[in-house]
Amino acid sequence: MLRRMYDWTVQLAEKPYALWALAIVSFAESSFFPIPPDVILAPMAMARPERAWRYAAVCTVASVMGGIAGYLIGSMLFDTVGMWMLNLYGYGAKIEAVKAFYAEWGAYFILVKGLTPIPFKVVTIVSGAMDFNFPLFVLLASITRGARFFLIAGLFNRFGTPMKLFIERHLAAVALGSVAVIVLGFVIIGRLV
Repeated sequence: MLRRMYDWTVQLAEKPYALWALAIVSFAESSFFPIPPDVILAPMAMARPERAWRYAAVCTVASVMGGIAGYLIGSMLFDTVGMWMLNLYGYGAKIEAVKAFYAEWGAYFILVKGLTPIPFKVVTIVSGAMDFNFPLFVLLASITRGARFFLIAGLFNRFGTPMKLFIERHLAAVALGSVAVIVLGFVIIGRLV
Protein backbone atom coordinates (compact mmCIF):
# COMPACT_ATOMS: atom_id res chain seq x y z
CA MET A 1 0.00 0.00 0.00
CA LEU A 2 2.81 2.38 0.90
CA ARG A 3 4.53 1.71 -2.43
CA ARG A 4 1.28 2.37 -4.33
CA MET A 5 0.79 5.69 -2.53
CA TYR A 6 4.39 6.67 -3.23
CA ASP A 7 4.12 5.72 -6.90
CA TRP A 8 0.82 7.60 -7.22
CA THR A 9 2.34 10.75 -5.72
CA VAL A 10 5.42 10.57 -7.95
CA GLN A 11 3.21 9.99 -11.01
CA LEU A 12 1.07 12.95 -9.95
CA ALA A 13 3.91 15.22 -11.09
CA GLU A 14 3.15 14.19 -14.68
CA LYS A 15 -0.58 14.86 -14.49
CA PRO A 16 -2.08 18.09 -15.88
CA TYR A 17 -3.83 18.73 -12.56
CA ALA A 18 -0.68 18.27 -10.43
CA LEU A 19 -0.29 21.93 -9.54
CA TRP A 20 -3.96 22.17 -8.59
CA ALA A 21 -3.71 19.14 -6.29
CA LEU A 22 -0.62 20.62 -4.65
CA ALA A 23 -2.32 24.00 -4.25
CA ILE A 24 -5.47 22.49 -2.73
CA VAL A 25 -3.52 20.49 -0.14
CA SER A 26 -1.33 23.51 0.69
CA PHE A 27 -4.37 25.76 1.12
CA ALA A 28 -6.27 23.22 3.21
CA GLU A 29 -3.33 22.45 5.51
CA SER A 30 -3.03 26.09 6.55
CA SER A 31 -6.66 26.39 7.54
CA PHE A 32 -8.15 22.99 8.47
CA PHE A 33 -6.47 19.86 7.01
CA PRO A 34 -4.02 17.85 9.19
CA ILE A 35 -1.63 16.57 6.48
CA PRO A 36 1.18 18.94 5.42
CA PRO A 37 1.78 19.59 1.70
CA ASP A 38 5.35 18.34 2.09
CA VAL A 39 4.08 14.78 1.57
CA ILE A 40 3.05 15.76 -1.97
CA LEU A 41 5.67 18.44 -2.63
CA ALA A 42 8.66 16.21 -1.89
CA PRO A 43 7.76 13.32 -4.23
CA MET A 44 6.68 15.73 -6.97
CA ALA A 45 9.93 17.71 -6.68
CA MET A 46 11.84 14.44 -6.64
CA ALA A 47 10.10 13.21 -9.78
CA ARG A 48 10.59 16.52 -11.60
CA PRO A 49 13.54 18.38 -9.97
CA GLU A 50 13.52 20.98 -12.75
CA ARG A 51 10.01 21.99 -11.62
CA ALA A 52 10.82 22.03 -7.89
CA TRP A 53 10.92 25.84 -7.73
CA ARG A 54 7.50 26.13 -9.38
CA TYR A 55 6.08 23.58 -6.97
CA ALA A 56 7.50 25.52 -4.00
CA ALA A 57 5.99 28.76 -5.31
CA VAL A 58 2.56 27.13 -5.67
CA CYS A 59 2.82 25.69 -2.15
CA THR A 60 3.82 29.06 -0.74
CA VAL A 61 1.06 31.08 -2.38
CA ALA A 62 -1.64 28.49 -1.63
CA SER A 63 -0.43 28.05 1.94
CA VAL A 64 -0.54 31.80 2.60
CA MET A 65 -4.03 31.97 1.06
CA GLY A 66 -5.08 29.09 3.32
CA GLY A 67 -3.49 30.96 6.21
CA ILE A 68 -5.67 33.95 5.39
CA ALA A 69 -8.71 31.66 5.44
CA GLY A 70 -7.58 30.34 8.85
CA TYR A 71 -7.09 33.92 10.04
CA LEU A 72 -10.65 34.76 8.95
CA ILE A 73 -11.97 31.67 10.75
CA GLY A 74 -10.26 32.89 13.91
CA SER A 75 -11.36 36.49 13.42
CA MET A 76 -14.98 35.97 12.42
CA LEU A 77 -15.91 32.45 13.49
CA PHE A 78 -13.69 31.75 16.48
CA ASP A 79 -16.45 30.85 18.96
CA THR A 80 -18.00 28.34 16.55
CA VAL A 81 -15.81 26.96 13.78
CA GLY A 82 -12.48 28.11 15.25
CA MET A 83 -13.03 26.48 18.66
CA TRP A 84 -14.45 23.37 17.02
CA MET A 85 -11.28 23.01 14.94
CA LEU A 86 -8.98 23.69 17.89
CA ASN A 87 -10.92 21.11 19.92
CA LEU A 88 -10.62 18.67 17.04
CA TYR A 89 -6.81 18.99 17.19
CA GLY A 90 -6.75 18.87 21.00
CA TYR A 91 -5.96 22.52 21.72
CA GLY A 92 -9.38 23.83 22.74
CA ALA A 93 -8.84 23.30 26.48
CA LYS A 94 -5.54 25.17 26.26
CA ILE A 95 -6.81 28.19 24.34
CA GLU A 96 -6.19 30.69 27.14
CA ALA A 97 -2.58 29.52 27.46
CA VAL A 98 -2.21 29.67 23.67
CA LYS A 99 -3.57 33.24 23.64
CA ALA A 100 -1.24 34.32 26.48
CA PHE A 101 1.76 32.78 24.77
CA TYR A 102 0.71 34.29 21.47
CA ALA A 103 0.19 37.78 22.92
CA GLU A 104 3.86 37.83 23.95
CA TRP A 105 5.51 35.82 21.19
CA GLY A 106 3.04 35.99 18.25
CA ALA A 107 5.38 37.23 15.50
CA TYR A 108 8.16 34.82 16.49
CA PHE A 109 5.68 32.00 16.82
CA ILE A 110 4.45 32.56 13.26
CA LEU A 111 8.01 32.62 11.91
CA VAL A 112 9.20 29.55 13.82
CA LYS A 113 6.00 27.57 13.29
CA GLY A 114 6.05 27.95 9.54
CA LEU A 115 9.30 25.99 9.41
CA THR A 116 8.31 23.20 11.79
CA PRO A 117 5.81 20.32 11.87
CA ILE A 118 3.66 22.18 14.43
CA PRO A 119 0.19 22.46 12.81
CA PHE A 120 0.08 25.82 11.01
CA LYS A 121 -3.71 26.03 11.21
CA VAL A 122 -3.42 26.58 14.97
CA VAL A 123 -1.27 29.64 14.27
CA THR A 124 -3.59 31.01 11.59
CA ILE A 125 -6.78 30.59 13.63
CA VAL A 126 -5.26 32.06 16.79
CA SER A 127 -3.79 34.95 14.78
CA GLY A 128 -7.29 35.89 13.68
CA ALA A 129 -8.75 35.39 17.14
CA MET A 130 -6.08 37.67 18.63
CA ASP A 131 -6.58 40.30 15.90
CA PHE A 132 -2.89 40.04 15.11
CA ASN A 133 -1.78 42.74 12.66
CA PHE A 134 -3.12 41.32 9.38
CA PRO A 135 -0.51 42.73 6.93
CA LEU A 136 2.26 41.60 9.29
CA PHE A 137 0.63 38.16 9.55
CA VAL A 138 0.58 37.83 5.74
CA LEU A 139 4.20 38.98 5.48
CA LEU A 140 5.43 36.60 8.21
CA ALA A 141 3.41 33.69 6.82
CA SER A 142 4.85 34.36 3.34
CA ILE A 143 8.41 34.42 4.66
CA THR A 144 8.20 31.33 6.82
CA ARG A 145 6.11 29.16 4.50
CA GLY A 146 8.21 30.21 1.51
CA ALA A 147 11.41 29.37 3.39
CA ARG A 148 10.09 25.92 4.25
CA PHE A 149 8.86 25.01 0.78
CA PHE A 150 11.79 26.52 -1.10
CA LEU A 151 14.21 24.65 1.18
CA ILE A 152 12.53 21.37 0.25
CA ALA A 153 12.52 22.36 -3.43
CA GLY A 154 16.19 23.32 -3.26
CA LEU A 155 17.16 20.01 -1.73
CA PHE A 156 15.31 18.03 -4.37
CA ASN A 157 16.49 20.30 -7.17
CA ARG A 158 20.10 19.85 -6.11
CA PHE A 159 20.10 16.28 -4.76
CA GLY A 160 17.02 14.82 -6.43
CA THR A 161 18.49 11.62 -7.86
CA PRO A 162 20.46 10.49 -4.77
CA MET A 163 17.51 11.39 -2.53
CA LYS A 164 15.12 9.48 -4.78
CA LEU A 165 17.32 6.39 -4.63
CA PHE A 166 17.58 6.64 -0.85
CA ILE A 167 13.83 7.12 -0.40
CA GLU A 168 12.97 4.26 -2.74
CA ARG A 169 15.38 1.91 -0.93
CA HIS A 170 14.12 2.93 2.52
CA LEU A 171 10.51 3.88 1.78
CA ALA A 172 9.02 2.35 4.92
CA ALA A 173 11.56 4.06 7.19
CA VAL A 174 11.11 7.42 5.42
CA ALA A 175 7.30 7.15 5.66
CA LEU A 176 7.48 6.19 9.33
CA GLY A 177 9.87 9.09 9.97
CA SER A 178 7.52 11.50 8.20
CA VAL A 179 4.55 10.36 10.27
CA ALA A 180 6.67 10.64 13.42
CA VAL A 181 7.59 14.24 12.52
CA ILE A 182 3.92 15.16 12.01
CA VAL A 183 2.91 13.56 15.32
CA LEU A 184 5.86 15.24 17.02
CA GLY A 185 4.58 18.60 15.77
CA PHE A 186 1.25 18.03 17.47
CA VAL A 187 3.00 16.91 20.67
CA ILE A 188 5.33 19.94 20.66
CA ILE A 189 2.54 22.46 20.41
CA GLY A 190 0.61 20.53 23.07
CA ARG A 191 3.58 20.80 25.43
CA LEU A 192 4.42 24.39 24.49
CA VAL A 193 1.18 25.74 25.84
